[in-house]
Amino acid sequence: MISLKNPGQIAKMRDAGKILREVEDEVREKIRPGVSTAELDILAERLIRKHGAIPSSLHYEGYPCSICASINDEVVHGIPSEKRVLREGDIVSIDCTLLLDGWQADSAFTVGVGPISDEAERLIRTTEECFWKGVRQCVIGNRLGDVGHAVEAHARANGFSAIRDFTGHGIGKEMHEDPAVFNYGEPGRGLRLRRGMTLAVEPMIAAGDWHLSVDEDGWCARTVDHSLCAHYEHTIAITEDGYPEILTLPGFNWEAEA
Repeated sequence: MISLKNPGQIAKMRDAGKILREVEDEVREKIRPGVSTAELDILAERLIRKHGAIPSSLHYEGYPCSICASINDEVVHGIPSEKRVLREGDIVSIDCTLLLDGWQADSAFTVGVGPISDEAERLIRTTEECFWKGVRQCVIGNRLGDVGHAVEAHARANGFSAIRDFTGHGIGKEMHEDPAVFNYGEPGRGLRLRRGMTLAVEPMIAAGDWHLSVDEDGWCARTVDHSLCAHYEHTIAITEDGYPEILTLPGFNWEAEA
């Protein structure tokens, strides 16, 4: 069942999104060669709790950490560890969700660790562009197929592929709500978007094939061909004011981007 949020509820999600942005900005600054993913996880949990929020991922269906930290060919759900030390040339995706006063915010980004290859730079840039291509379709009256098609078309135009086994999702009081937000689709098909829908739009884009395997830990998913993968996500709200509000990107102004 899809939950439509009223302005007061969206305001609470906006507050959660503001804190999540601050947390991820500090984690991003910590990323450098020689830092373990466990250090990033400890920092994120400390910052989340400092703001009076709760790390949603911690113990979610048995997941042991507050963030997902996925390196190179890892797509999602990489478990932070003291043994996972970042090296120059790596790319790392950080996915973090928090709960504030009963409302969720979810966001992800991918960055390079020191200098990275031209292909890795282009993959990260294209993945972010895929998000913006998709989110521009998130207006009242459009359909989820319009969103997924925009994401996949941009990925393919740049020689990359959109991951199909994991999707974006609705979000609100729960981390994962209906509907699923696929990163592929047919224009004009799928659920029609309505005012008050809150979604996590999250392109996961691979440099090679989109097929995945899951590690023995039961969590970390990686590309079968071991090609690089990048991830970019924000929580958004469908509004009547044209394009959606990006709840995890405080101060973003669509008019300034026009």
